[in-house]
Amino acid sequence: MKLRHHAFLDEARVREAIAAAERETSAPIAVSVAPHFFGDVRKTAERAFERLGLTKAPHRNGVLFFVVPARRTFVLFGDAAAHEALGQATWDTIVAGVETHFRNGHPTAGIVHGVEAVGRALARHFPA
Repeated sequence: MKLRHHAFLDEARVREAIAAAERETSAPIAVSVAPHFFGDVRKTAERAFERLGLTKAPHRNGVLFFVVPARRTFVLFGDAAAHEALGQATWDTIVAGVETHFRNGHPTAGIVHGVEAVGRALARHFPA
């Protein structure tokens, strides 16, 4: 369970959601909130994925929610096996749910929703 601290999210709620999801799946799930930066959000998310050690998951099933509040955007990034197991439609559905919460001004609820959804989906393929 990894969460980089930032006031944008309620850290306790997000940590609880990650812990609950990780009790159901062997997949590591992380959330990182990025400060202001210049450059490509997706590429920065990929670097964060590696820096957080998610590439070292034995089943290549790690997942990262990389949030950039200043740009009002996020990237949901899954390692190779996680992406393949869930399929694009599942990823798209999770992203849409998170985006809805973000648009309504509830970023913590969005990330919690996303973590719970990705945890349930991964548990079917990578049980704890």
